[in-house]
Amino acid sequence: MTDFPLLVFDLDGTLVDTAPDLVGALNFILAREGLPPVPVESARKLIGSGARALIERGLEQEGRVMGAADVARLTADFIDYYREHIADESRPFDGLDDALDMLAADGFRFAVCTNKLEGLSRLLLDKLAMTPRFAAICGADTFGVAKPDPTSLRETVSRAGGMLSTAIMVGDSGTDIGAARRAGIPVIGVTFGYTQVPIEELKPDLLISHMRDLPVAVAEIAMARTKSNH
Repeated sequence: MTDFPLLVFDLDGTLVDTAPDLVGALNFILAREGLPPVPVESARKLIGSGARALIERGLEQEGRVMGAADVARLTADFIDYYREHIADESRPFDGLDDALDMLAADGFRFAVCTNKLEGLSRLLLDKLAMTPRFAAICGADTFGVAKPDPTSLRETVSRAGGMLSTAIMVGDSGTDIGAARRAGIPVIGVTFGYTQVPIEELKPDLLISHMRDLPVAVAEIAMARTKSNH
């Protein structure tokens, strides 16, 4: 454990705009089941709680109810298809690279804590040449719990070699805000991600609408933290 400051990022809708490929995989499954496709824009808010939840929400949106075994089968098929198309159209959000470069120059390290499976998360970041940026990449299956359970966030911080006292969460939805609140660390919300409840209503410590604003928001939280410690 060291005292370097650590930024822990959600993945889908925070670091990377993965909606086109996730919705593409969802629509592949829906089409196979004889259901109409979900438009990418309306489906963005369905993303964020893992593959199974995305399938369930997609079916729900089409008025289709399926048993647990069928949902499990569709989820497995979804993951197989998605794995093959994980970075067809997914790209880092605008301004991310510059923001990370600035923060790294200020001594920050980075980690990922996502409700995506760890293997898929690593595959995506590998394909986008982003993996070397992160001291830890942890998914819903890494510790057997998913956000908003704070265990996943605490363990991600630990695996990255950081400490909760100098960590900050960055996310786009209630699972991120909830995990950060329960872990006792500040959280920056992004307005460009995927959430069913507007991020403003979830009351993160700070809100940004573009990645270029991240270094300033991080500095503001660090300064407030320093003052409260004196």
